[in-house]
Amino acid sequence: MLVSEQKRLNVLDRDATDLAEMIANKEISSREVTETFIGQIRKMNPTINFLVEDRFALALEEADYADQRIAENKAKGKLLGVPISMKESFHVSGMQTTGGLLHRKGYLQEGDAEVVQKLKAEGAIILGKTNTPELCFCQETDNKLYGRTNNPRDLTKTVGGSSGGEAAMIAVSGAAVGLGSDIGGSIRFPSHFTGVIGFKSGRGQVSASGSFPVEDHELQKRMLGIGPLTKSVKDARLIYNIVAKEQAQEKEITGFTVNILPETDYPLSSATAALMDSIYSSSNEDFKTERKAPPYFEESALLWQEIMSIDGAVGAGKEAFGEKPVRPLRAYLKELFNGKSEIHRYLSWALIGASLFKPSDKRVREIHELVERVDEELDKDLNERILIFPVYHTAAPHHGVVYKEIFSIKKTFKTYMPFVAYANVWGLPSLTIPVGMDETGMPISIQLISKNGNEDALFKLGCWIEKNYQGYVRA
Repeated sequence: MLVSEQKRLNVLDRDATDLAEMIANKEISSREVTETFIGQIRKMNPTINFLVEDRFALALEEADYADQRIAENKAKGKLLGVPISMKESFHVSGMQTTGGLLHRKGYLQEGDAEVVQKLKAEGAIILGKTNTPELCFCQETDNKLYGRTNNPRDLTKTVGGSSGGEAAMIAVSGAAVGLGSDIGGSIRFPSHFTGVIGFKSGRGQVSASGSFPVEDHELQKRMLGIGPLTKSVKDARLIYNIVAKEQAQEKEITGFTVNILPETDYPLSSATAALMDSIYSSSNEDFKTERKAPPYFEESALLWQEIMSIDGAVGAGKEAFGEKPVRPLRAYLKELFNGKSEIHRYLSWALIGASLFKPSDKRVREIHELVERVDEELDKDLNERILIFPVYHTAAPHHGVVYKEIFSIKKTFKTYMPFVAYANVWGLPSLTIPVGMDETGMPISIQLISKNGNEDALFKLGCWIEKNYQGYVRA
C-alpha cells in the first residue's frame, strides 16, 4: 500500500493520541501508519543506529488485525493500531533482551514485561527495540553488541543514555511514542539532548517487572522510574496512565507555587540560564513563583553515586561478565590498548568506579535513615509546589564528553549530576520538555519535578510550558 508524501509527513508529525483517534475514525488505516513508520526507520536508522531489533512482519500483521477490528466496529484500546517502540531493556516476547552485552546475544524472552503487557492490552503495536549502553550503566549510548547511537540533530554528538536509542527514534519519528527507564537521568538526558518529551515516574509508581537489569537493593529500586518518551505532553500523560499502577489524580494547579532553580555554583550554559530566566519571568504572570534551591539539593549528587555503588556493583559485574571471572580493570586496560575486550570501556570503568566509591554498611544505614526522613519532609514541601530544573549544564556535547564528566576519578559527577540526581535520589516524578535551542541549534530542555501524587500537576504545567515555548520538533 503506497502512502502519499503528504500523508506520510502528516503521520510522522502526529503524536500517538492524534494517530489513535485518526485510526479509530478510519481517517487512515493502521497499516498505512505502520508502513510509514517502518519506512522512516529504514531511512534514518543506518546513520543514527537507534533500532537494534525489529518485528516489522509481525507489526504489519497486527496492524491488519487492528484495521479488521475497526471495520467490524469491535475497536477497543486507547492505542489500537498505533506503532510504538521499546527500550531494549524491557522484555518483549520473542525478542532478545541483551543489555548490549555480547554474551547475551540471542537471549530470547518468552514473556512480556508488565509495562509491555499493559501497552499491548491497549492495542499498541511494537515495531522493535532500541539501543542502550551496556546494562543501561552509562549516560551515553554505546555497546559492544550494537555499537553507538548518534544524535539525529548532529551525528557527531551524543544522544545521552541509557534510553538513548529510544530518544533518537522518537526524535526522528520512527514511532508514535516510546518507553524508557531512568535511574540516573536515563530518560531525561536523552530527552534533553535530542529534543523530545520525557517522563520519569516516581518511586514505585510503575512496575519494573520484566525490566533488565534487575535492581535488587531497596535504595536503588526507589531511584528507578519507568516512563514514556513522546512528541507531546498529552502523550506523556496518556502513556503514564496506561503503565502506572494507578492513574494520576486530578490536580488544580492554580494554587501551586512554581519554584525555578536560581543561579547556583554549578556550571550552566548561557543559553540554558537565559531560558530559565525567561521561564521565571513568563510564569510570573500566571503562577505564584519563587527562586530557591529545594531541600537537600547540594547532597543529591553524592548520594546518587553512593547508592549506585552499594555492594560495589557486584551484581552488575556478574551480569557484565557472564560465566567469566569479574575483572573490570583487566577488561578496561584490554579495551584501551587493543579494543578487544568483550565489554565496553564505559561499563568496565563504571564498575571500577563503583568498587572505589562503595559505601560502608554504616553509611548505607545512614542513607536509609536520611531518605526516610527527607521523604516525609519533601512530601510536605512539594505538596503544592513544582520545581523547575535544568537537565544538564549544556546541550548535547560531542560523543564521550558526558562519560568523562560523570565518570571521572576526580568525582566530577558532583558538579554535573545534581540537576538529574535530585529526582532519582528522592524518588520523584520528573517531566522533561524542550524549551529552546543553543547557539548551534541543539535543543535545550527543562524538567518539572514534584512529589508522587502530583503527576497531573506536572502534566498541566508541562502543557503550559509546551504551549509557550518550543516543545517537540521532529529532527
